[in-house]
Amino acid sequence: MKSLELVIEKIILSSRWILVVFYLGLVAALAIYALSFGYKFLKIASNVFAYEEFEMILAMLSLIDAALVASLIVMVMISGYENFVSRFDNAGDEVSFLGKLDAGSLKIKVASSIVAISSIHLLQIFLNATKYTDGQLMWFTLIHLTFVVSAVMLGYLEVLMNKKKGDYPDKD
Repeated sequence: MKSLELVIEKIILSSRWILVVFYLGLVAALAIYALSFGYKFLKIASNVFAYEEFEMILAMLSLIDAALVASLIVMVMISGYENFVSRFDNAGDEVSFLGKLDAGSLKIKVASSIVAISSIHLLQIFLNATKYTDGQLMWFTLIHLTFVVSAVMLGYLEVLMNKKKGDYPDKD
C-alpha cells in the first residue's frame, strides 16, 4: 500500500510540469501582444502631428496600458513558474523579485495591476465622456470601484493571514 501511495504522490508532483504549457502559451501571447504594441506605436508615430492634445494623451495612455498588461503577463509567468513548477537557476541576479513572490503576494500584485489597468481605461473613458451616457459612465466607475475594493480586500486578507502565521509583529 505504501508503494501505491508513493506512485500517486510522484504522479501528482510531476503533474506540475503540465503548467509549463500554460507559461509557454503566455510567452507566445506576450510576443503577439508585442507585435500589437509595435503596430499601435507606429500608428501613433505616423499621426504625431495630426493628433490633437487629448488624442495624443489617449494614445499615450493606450501604450501605458499595453505596458502594464505585458508586465502583468511576465509577472504571472515568472512567479507562477517559480512558485509551482521549478526554481530558476542562476537568475536571481537578473530578476530581483524571484523567490520573493509567493501565491498571496502574486494575487495582490495581479489585483493591483488590474486596478492600474482599469484606472487607465476609466481615464480614457472620462476623456471621451461625451461619447458615453451617464448610465454607462456610472457602470464603468462602479466596475472600477469593484476592482479597487477587491484589491484592498485581498491585501487586507493577506495581512491577516501573515499576522496569523506570525510574519507581522503586533503593534500593541
